[in-house]
Amino acid sequence: MTDDARDYSLVVFGATGFTGQYVAEEVARIADEENITWAIAGRNSEKLNAIIENVGKVTGKSLKNVGIIQADISDPNSLSEMAKKGKIVLNCVGPYRFFGEAVVKACVENATSHIDISGEPQFLERMQLDYNVAAHDKKCYVVGACGFDSIPADMGTVFLEEKLGGQVNSVETYLNIKSKKGARGHFATWQSAIYGFAHANELKPLRKKLYPERLPVLKPALQYRGILHNNPIVKSWCLPFPGSDRSVVMRSQRYFFEKENKRPVQMKAYVQCSSLIAAIAMALSAVLFGLLASFKFGRSLLEKYPQFFSFGVFAHDGPTKEEMDSTSFVLTLVGKGWSEKLTEPMDAHTNHPEKELVVRVSGPEAGYIATPICMVQAALVLLRDTDKLPANGGVFPPGAAFAKTSLIERLIKRGINFQTGVKSSL
Repeated sequence: MTDDARDYSLVVFGATGFTGQYVAEEVARIADEENITWAIAGRNSEKLNAIIENVGKVTGKSLKNVGIIQADISDPNSLSEMAKKGKIVLNCVGPYRFFGEAVVKACVENATSHIDISGEPQFLERMQLDYNVAAHDKKCYVVGACGFDSIPADMGTVFLEEKLGGQVNSVETYLNIKSKKGARGHFATWQSAIYGFAHANELKPLRKKLYPERLPVLKPALQYRGILHNNPIVKSWCLPFPGSDRSVVMRSQRYFFEKENKRPVQMKAYVQCSSLIAAIAMALSAVLFGLLASFKFGRSLLEKYPQFFSFGVFAHDGPTKEEMDSTSFVLTLVGKGWSEKLTEPMDAHTNHPEKELVVRVSGPEAGYIATPICMVQAALVLLRDTDKLPANGGVFPPGAAFAKTSLIERLIKRGINFQTGVKSSL
């Protein structure tokens, strides 16, 4: 990966942003235990100093040795100088569609590994298309989607495959966000969703370039449950989950198929609703969002009035500490497959899947507590588990990068649990 002659193990870029400050807090909590050096980076030195002071107060840690690096997205030289100082850059500056590539480019050119928390499929897949060869040549790692999007889903699928044994045919995921005081997200996440939807037509031609060969047809095919269904396993009404989970999981599955000759897992993602009325309201709001995001004036309205158009879910100021402390998530993964693993992964089974396993990944508030935990632990795995990473570097989703590492064990120790549920014959 990177040599040892760097000033810092980790550099948190965008530490003055809403999510970046929580990532800095998480690094501060584990720095002494992990014996790492670290720095924060951003364009405003006064704000960076204020973040150091605030993080010290929140965590009770002495931060006198934490570095401060001035770096600006609009200044490639400053990004290059930042990249040269760290072994790994934790990039918290989004939306990544607008600001991400410059940081990836600087990191790859300087053989510095890069981790982000993007949930934007177009960005993630384009970085793989454009930088995978260069990152491999430089022996550094670019691992995207290392936050709540999409470590629970991607590593949860890896975990389910290991625990079920045999051969997994399909995985369905069901996300449940629980909150006593209301769960809110920050404006940057809302903005990423707006432009991700607006440019969704970019994905098909991008994927044709990234994967010229289609995956083989898998049987039995995993059936789509429709826009609205009542699921007996999670006992709630569910809608399709519009996030990046499926995109990320399928990129990992593609990697396992191409590099390890493993039968890919089919996957579909859903989100749980508290009631039928809530499900209908969510579906209608999604239709309104899609309509407005499809043209310029509509996007302007969505950006100007996030709280109104998201029905209070997103705001410019993000959630309060009390709201975050009252919020948690459960991601239920339902896997179906066979006890027997065929010698050739694409050979057809003569019987339908007869084995089922339910896995639950659970943890604290997803966006600003669980996400920093996931991101920081992923960075530490890049530092510590070098012999268990895909050889020689490249651009990866988290499942492909971390399947053989200690990431799940590390996450469990930090309060993100991976548990097996019901295992039965179908």
